[in-house]
Amino acid sequence: MRLGGPLFTKWESPEVWIKAVKASGYKAAFCPVGGETDCATIQAYARAAREADIIIAEVGTWSNPLSNDPKTRQEAITRCKAGLLVAEKIGARCAVNISGSRGAKWDGPDPQNLTAETFDLIVQSVRDIIDSVKPCKTYYTLETMPWMYPNSIESYLRLIKAIDRKAFAVHFDPVNLVCSPQLYFKNGALIREFCAQLGPYIRSCHAKDILLGSKLTVHLDEMRPGTGGLDYRTFLCEINRLDRDMPVMLEHLPNEAEYRLAADHIRAIARKEAIVL
Repeated sequence: MRLGGPLFTKWESPEVWIKAVKASGYKAAFCPVGGETDCATIQAYARAAREADIIIAEVGTWSNPLSNDPKTRQEAITRCKAGLLVAEKIGARCAVNISGSRGAKWDGPDPQNLTAETFDLIVQSVRDIIDSVKPCKTYYTLETMPWMYPNSIESYLRLIKAIDRKAFAVHFDPVNLVCSPQLYFKNGALIREFCAQLGPYIRSCHAKDILLGSKLTVHLDEMRPGTGGLDYRTFLCEINRLDRDMPVMLEHLPNEAEYRLAADHIRAIARKEAIVL
C-alpha cells in the first residue's frame, strides 16, 4: 500500500517535487502537473517518479460533465479528456472525477441525479472521454459519492457493464458510501464487500473518516482519519490484500499539521497489521 497526500511546498522542477514527497514520508503522490504542461516536462516528472519509486496515484479532473449549462458541461468534458491524457503520458494509475450533478452545485444532490436518465448520461459522457483519448496505460475512474452514481457497489457494477470500456475502472472512497446509520455501523462489512466485488478494478483510494452525530435527524460529518468511525483496520488490510502498491490518498484537511496527524494514525494501524507503507 502506498500512502500519499497533498504537498505544502511549491515546486518548479521534478527534483524539488520528489524531495517534497519524500519529506512527507509518502510513496504515492497526486499528479504534479496540469493539463497545459508540455510533453517534455511531463516525461521529466514521470522519469523522476520512477527513479524515486513514487507512484503517481491520480490526476484530478474535478468538474461537472452533467451540468445543465451546455458551456459548463462541455468545458468539464474537455477538462476530463485533458486530464486523462496527462494521466496516460505521466503514468498515473488513473484520472478521477465524480460523475456530475444535474443541480446547481457541481458536486451536490439533486432529484435528477439518481435516475435512469442520468445513469444513461453518465454512460455517454464516460464513453466520450475514454474514446477520445484511447488510453492504453491508465484508466478513467469515478469517485463514489452518496447522492450521485456510483453510490453503491451495485450501481458501480452496473456502470462498468453499461460503459463497457477496458479503460474504465474504479476509484474507492469508503467514506462517501456511508450515507446512513445502518452503513455507518457496518462499514467494515461494506468495505469488505466492495473489495470483494470491485477489487480488481480499483486504481486509487481516498482516506478520510466519518462520524455519526447524535442530533436528530441524521448527521454524518467528514472527519480526519482517526477521529471518526471508519473501520480503518479493515480498510487498510483489504486494500493491501488487493494490491501492495495501491495508493491511499489523504484529502480535505485544513493544514499540514492535520495531514501529519492523519498520516500518523494510518501508519500506526499499518504497523500493527504488518502493512508496509
